Amino acid sequence: MMTETTEVKTEAQEVAAETTADSGVDLQAKAGEFKERYAEVLGKVNSTLDGVDWNQMGRIGKAAGILIAVIVAQILIKGVLDTINLLPVVPGLLELLGLVVVGSWSWSNLRTSTKREELVQSITKLRQEYLG
Repeated sequence: MMTETTEVKTEAQEVAAETTADSGVDLQAKAGEFKERYAEVLGKVNSTLDGVDWNQMGRIGKAAGILIAVIVAQILIKGVLDTINLLPVVPGLLELLGLVVVGSWSWSNLRTSTKREELVQSITKLRQEYLG
């Protein structure tokens, strides 16, 4: 009985050694395949980056910077407005102030036809100046 147990152990050890040797070969093969694939991907990335017109990246960077600045400004404005809305009387007073300013502007710029024509001309001039 003792001999059978030793033989089984010996066979199990041989199988384990073969499996370990096979997995080592498999790992080396997989590592080689990974290195080849990695080199191929890096080559493609480098060729793509070589084809990029880096002069236009300045414009894209400026546009991204402006977009980020606008987002930050909107977050800050929202924080200020939320704080103002927490005060009991201020929101109503600000609405009243807005109505007074709009009424005053309308009275001075829309009252007569000549004022309206001047306003349309100034808007057209600004539009031409900024939009071309």
